[in-house]
Amino acid sequence: MTGHVHLHAPDAHSVSVLQFSNPGKLNALTVQMWRDLRTLMEAVNHSDPCAGPHVIVVQGDGGSFVAGADIEEFPDFRFDAQTLGHYHEEVVAPALNALLDCERPLVAQIEGACVGGGLEIAACCDIRICGESSRFGVPIAKLGFPMAPLEIEIVARVIGETTLRELLLEARVLGAEEARQRGLVTRIVADAQVGPEARRSAEHMARLSPQALRLNKRALRQFGRAHGSSRDEREPHYAYAPSPEHREGLAAFNEKRPARFGHALTPPTDEPSR
Repeated sequence: MTGHVHLHAPDAHSVSVLQFSNPGKLNALTVQMWRDLRTLMEAVNHSDPCAGPHVIVVQGDGGSFVAGADIEEFPDFRFDAQTLGHYHEEVVAPALNALLDCERPLVAQIEGACVGGGLEIAACCDIRICGESSRFGVPIAKLGFPMAPLEIEIVARVIGETTLRELLLEARVLGAEEARQRGLVTRIVADAQVGPEARRSAEHMARLSPQALRLNKRALRQFGRAHGSSRDEREPHYAYAPSPEHREGLAAFNEKRPARFGHALTPPTDEPSR
């Protein structure tokens, strides 16, 4: 097995890189890579919110993002309903949900093909930056199988049902500009600038209040649910009121100086169980 997923330690700017690598296969995802992704992201999600990275850049190795799943493995599980269901329900969906549960901002550095599982991973990121030649799609109808229900739910929340119907039922592949118009991409830059732009975005967010970013992601996650959020779920959001970061941000504004945010500041009350 050649594929692997690696989460690099935070750099001096408190930015980490989550990298997919499967040489010679455009970083196609093996079953083990999906499992490793879940393990790495769950470790981040259960770590001290005052420690670790402020922002994570999600990228593929070698100038490519992620070109779907590793088709060479498909005969091992795709032709039996039980093993196929286990793959999608117990391997892929939990990995994607671990990305969605991450309270650090995720910046997708999209170079080249972003299809299939790569599109699903990008849909779990907060900021999606791509190159002019990037392509987006889920042309799996050409391979004789559909997208799994839980994966449809995740992608549809980002690009909308109409666009997803087009991608799935016509097996269309979108260019960068059309992907941006459909809301799948945050911004497009020249191919050679994708990495630098993703880095600039990450470093910019890393200078902001980690607490504010974390609470924004919680609220956005609640807003994205079909039933909305309840008052009980929203109440803990306001626990940041007396926090050091809140006081520092407003004090810095009034004193006309840059805010000094840091990992050592006290986090708000934990989010209630969902």
